[in-house]
Amino acid sequence: GHLQLMQAARPVDDWLAESTTPPALQQRLKLAQDMRRFSVAELQLPDNASYHRYADLQRRHVVWNVVAAPEFSLTLKTWCFPVAGCVAYRGYFSEADARAEAKTLQDEGLEASVYGVPAYSTLGWMNWLGGDPLLNTFINYPEGEVARLLFHELSHQVLYVPDDTVFNESFATAVERLGGALWLQQRAGPQAQQAYAEFDARRQQFRALTRSTRDKLRQVYTANDASSATRAALKNAAMEDFRRAYAELRRSWGGYSGYDTWVAQANNAAFGAQAAYDELVPGFEAL
Repeated sequence: GHLQLMQAARPVDDWLAESTTPPALQQRLKLAQDMRRFSVAELQLPDNASYHRYADLQRRHVVWNVVAAPEFSLTLKTWCFPVAGCVAYRGYFSEADARAEAKTLQDEGLEASVYGVPAYSTLGWMNWLGGDPLLNTFINYPEGEVARLLFHELSHQVLYVPDDTVFNESFATAVERLGGALWLQQRAGPQAQQAYAEFDARRQQFRALTRSTRDKLRQVYTANDASSATRAALKNAAMEDFRRAYAELRRSWGGYSGYDTWVAQANNAAFGAQAAYDELVPGFEAL
């Protein structure tokens, strides 16, 4: 799957030189190159081959990740691989394969979740082959989101600790948040700043809600004197509270539905995966 991705990628300059490249895509590719230069000059992120090429994969996601957790725990199952070490997810280039793996895990008694991923990092190991490319899976995101995603993935090339997903993702999330804010402040126009402020406000409200629900679930799962039946009842109550609170948030957003799918499929695995991306962020931001 990665070799196919590399073969589809061509230098951004080639895309810009072709008359068949849509003007909107040309504008986005130029913007991404500005962000790439900014990442080096202002954030001291690596100046290498990554994100100077672009590939259209003809699909919405580059990979699909599978995560899994027990019925009464938010601790994610891990898989171990060469180079990357042990990680709390397993990625597939085929959605069907990802869902088949999730079904196998469910048959084993675990709660599993599958989610599409717009980008991933090769940790700098593939820069000699052209590096990680820009992709159609995220190039049309709001300006602030494209910046954050690039800064996040480049952060993995600066620091990656094998066997610690929470540390790695929280570190990269802190860099993306701080770097993205700096980009918007220094380089983006008022319209992009306003659009991102509205988008990020909804995200922060949603993450606060999921964080609160995770805390409730942890209390349920760590109650040593509770029976399985009691835990199941309390877990269901916490999930019902979560969905009611989300419905209220959604109404306050004027019907924005960007998190509907996540909420509909929410389970221990989904909550555990989200925790990996923000659990240690306050500490990194304080540093």
